[in-house]
Amino acid sequence: MNKYELAFVVSAKLEDEERTAVVEKAKGYIARFGGNVTEVEEWGKKRLAYEIQHQREGFYYFIQFEADAACPAELERRVRIMDNVLRYLVVRKDAE
Repeated sequence: MNKYELAFVVSAKLEDEERTAVVEKAKGYIARFGGNVTEVEEWGKKRLAYEIQHQREGFYYFIQFEADAACPAELERRVRIMDNVLRYLVVRKDAE
C-alpha cells in the first residue's frame, strides 16, 4: 500500500457541523475504496491566494492515508463533485 495525502479547501460559508460532514464524507470515500486514514489535520480558516467562486477565505484540511494505487483516482472523482469543496489535490508521499 502506498501513502497519500488529500489536501482540500472547504467553503468558509459553512457551519461547523457541515464542515465536519464534508471531512467525514471524504474519509468515508477513502475507506470505501480500500484505504486507511492515518491522520487528519485541520489548519483552520485561511485567506486564499485568489478568489474562488466569489470567496476569499476557506478552511484547509489535510488527510494522510494509505491505499492501493486505484484509490486516489476514485477519490478525486468523488471529491470533484462535492459542492462545498473549493479545491483539492491528492499526492503520493515518498517513503522516507
